[in-house]
Amino acid sequence: MLARTSLTFVPAAAALIACCVTTSPQLQGEEPKKEGPAAIKVTPKPLSDSALSGLKYLVSQQHEDGGWGQGGGWRTGTGGGNGRIEGDSVPDPSDLGNTCVALLALVRAGNTPEKGEYAQQVASGAKFVFEQVEKSQNETLYVTDVRDTQLQQKIGQYVDTFLAGLVLSELKGYMPSELENQKLEFALAKVVKKIEANQQEDGTFAGNHGWASVLSQGLCSKLINRAAQQKIPVSAKVLERDFQQSVASLDGTSRGGGPEILAAESISARPDARISARARTGGAAGDAGVDLYRQATNVGRINFFYDSNREAEQKAQQVLASASTSDDAKRDARSELSRFAKVRGTQREAVSGIINKLGDQRFVAGFGNNGGEEFLSYMNISETRVQQGGEKWETWDKSIAAKLARVQNGDGSWSGHHCITGRTFCTSAALLTLLADRAPSQLAAQLAAQK
Repeated sequence: MLARTSLTFVPAAAALIACCVTTSPQLQGEEPKKEGPAAIKVTPKPLSDSALSGLKYLVSQQHEDGGWGQGGGWRTGTGGGNGRIEGDSVPDPSDLGNTCVALLALVRAGNTPEKGEYAQQVASGAKFVFEQVEKSQNETLYVTDVRDTQLQQKIGQYVDTFLAGLVLSELKGYMPSELENQKLEFALAKVVKKIEANQQEDGTFAGNHGWASVLSQGLCSKLINRAAQQKIPVSAKVLERDFQQSVASLDGTSRGGGPEILAAESISARPDARISARARTGGAAGDAGVDLYRQATNVGRINFFYDSNREAEQKAQQVLASASTSDDAKRDARSELSRFAKVRGTQREAVSGIINKLGDQRFVAGFGNNGGEEFLSYMNISETRVQQGGEKWETWDKSIAAKLARVQNGDGSWSGHHCITGRTFCTSAALLTLLADRAPSQLAAQLAAQK
């Protein structure tokens, strides 16, 4: 069983953290000492032919209203029938979840509403997202009236909410005018407040049912931590609960929350079965019995929480280094650094565990063939792995890029062969995997250079 230790650490509004920062000090009362960097800044590669053709496909599928539909595949019938329907004659209206994930891919490729080859498409898509969020009711976690989409049924009923907040957090500061930036911040704050009002004590959300709902829970983690990094007020309790739940879920359990963290303890020692015994007993925390979904998601969640605490660590180090700091302030700073060291230990062990599994083809295969869930899991792994950089990152990156190129369709899209089959989501998630070296701390520097 994983050990528990107290945590009262995360600031309510963390700042955007650079990819390279100093790591933990010694914790026996002396002044902090610097180790090597906790993460390595990776220079983004030029966009590959595979990525360029995928982006071109996405842009070709944008609707006149600025949104994207799911891009084919099965749908849930309406008008008295709840069975699956599909075919060329089935309507494919814009929906918020697919629009947001497509926008994320375009933004990660270097486009903003003002800059980039696809600036116009991003601006139009952002308008679609704003309108959906603005008209949503404050009392509910939903941000859309559309129900029973592929994304909702497969990875959680509130996936649209989490994706909307994530894309808004990455667009913050890059709208064409101050008024539009204020409008974006208002919409993002509204999404965050919905999450704060609806998060349960164990860090999950009532009613977020889905075949593999752990994946949408992971998107929520990215949203709240990214929003905090972007100086949007986020409750410290909400961030802490989410972190606790991610570690518990990584271990395949469903512990409740409280003001504590779970310290690292043999996280890498997990079953390698592609479909574990949990599939026959209902699974753990909505992982569909697929270890890839659960572990890739929760490692990413832990890593995002770790990133969100780095500024607080730097401030505590500065307090200790200052000759004018009082003894009480130094004691508090050492306490903060001690807590952060526990977060770091959990993060390192979790990342090490997922890296050790990447050579196991059964684990990487996920369900056994590609669906949107697999593409999203690869994105989570890549976004975590890129921060370590080096030869192992490059080996993984080349390997997953080659895998994705082999299954890319002739029109530049990717499609799923189980569960999430729509080409909008699959193409976007595949692109986000290919563009992991541009997200999200790399993205800030890249976009700032364009302004």
